[in-house]
Amino acid sequence: MNIALLTAAGKSTRMNTEIPKQFLHIRNKPIILYTLEAFQRHPQIDAIIVVTLDAWKDMLWAYARQYHIDKLKWVVTGGNTGQESIKFGLDVLTTECKQEDIVMIHDGNRPLISDEIISDSFATYSMYNSAIAAMPCVEAIYKSSNGLESDTTLDRQEMYRTQTPHTYSLGKLLWAHRQAELKGIKNTTATCTLMTLLGEKIYFSKGSEKNLKLTTQDDLEIFQALLQEGKKNELL
Repeated sequence: MNIALLTAAGKSTRMNTEIPKQFLHIRNKPIILYTLEAFQRHPQIDAIIVVTLDAWKDMLWAYARQYHIDKLKWVVTGGNTGQESIKFGLDVLTTECKQEDIVMIHDGNRPLISDEIISDSFATYSMYNSAIAAMPCVEAIYKSSNGLESDTTLDRQEMYRTQTPHTYSLGKLLWAHRQAELKGIKNTTATCTLMTLLGEKIYFSKGSEKNLKLTTQDDLEIFQALLQEGKKNELL
């Protein structure tokens, strides 16, 4: 079975909004629904689990019914960190899924994930048992300890920016989180970071500039512009 695990437990501290960013309405639809619809329509996805804020679980189920997201099987209360939230989701999956089932972890506030990105993640996983969406850096990259100045530049040809999804077997992910507990690794915001800290090699799958993570008000403006462009293309 192929399962999409969506993380949607953030509290929007950087977005500075009263409503969690994943539930903000854009074009009369909450952001999380755009993400859910992307996985709902992909033929390789069998089931969806969402880890979210406890106060919003009932609302999420209501949205799923309204928009016919019938692949949504579980809604789980998140933790205090991204790492903890993912673990809570995985713990639920252990009760009904097999160790060899494939879990695709994705940020709930990356609503423009494409069919191509999902398909390539599965294809890369099938070859390497690991798939991390990534993009090569095209800007000049500098290292700074204070965010004010720098005298160290890095070779951008060797630099990659990771996104989600991150795809592994359920068994591998459970192993990683058990090891994290044993080694005292906490507060990793991304599965690829956790795997690297555990000495695991990661393998890149396709990313996209459109697969942006909605974190700031600027991101919302870009998202709305991309939606408008997509709507125009539908009419051509």
